[in-house]
Amino acid sequence: MAGEYKGKVFWITGLPGAGKSTIGKLLFKKLKNDHPNTVYLDGDVFREILGDDRGYDAKDRRKLAMLYGRFCHMLSDQGINVVCATVSMFHDARNWNRENITNYVEIYLKVPIKVLIARDQKQLYSRAMKGEIKNVIGIDMEMEEPKYPDIVFINDESQSLDRIEDALALALEKYL
Repeated sequence: MAGEYKGKVFWITGLPGAGKSTIGKLLFKKLKNDHPNTVYLDGDVFREILGDDRGYDAKDRRKLAMLYGRFCHMLSDQGINVVCATVSMFHDARNWNRENITNYVEIYLKVPIKVLIARDQKQLYSRAMKGEIKNVIGIDMEMEEPKYPDIVFINDESQSLDRIEDALALALEKYL
């Protein structure tokens, strides 16, 4: 239908431990206050919902990234705003989003690998460096860094949460 509202998709991407979930939840909370038609999707939770038959190799990760994009597309076409926090390491997945989702906003959380290794909240990096696990992006699997993100946050401890919240508020003003 002409003039039909399409929701916005705020696609938050970055390496594991970059703060995607934290920033995604902050953005969701800010957005939901004025736009109740907003949902939050987290890649880890989405993976659990879809079942445990998907691995962490590049092939399975690519399939999941494409699935997340299609799901966000479906929701936004129904007028729902989506905040999606996912590693989404593939150019083709993000390019598909940009080409197919009318109101797509890509947010890249850029964090140096040495900071992520120091944080290592889920012990992913330390376990990968010991050879205990494989397919850890940034260690034995390359991330295709976003080429044209709409917003880049350097989340390396140099910015306080307050500064990130202020930047999110400005981003919402620009993209809503």
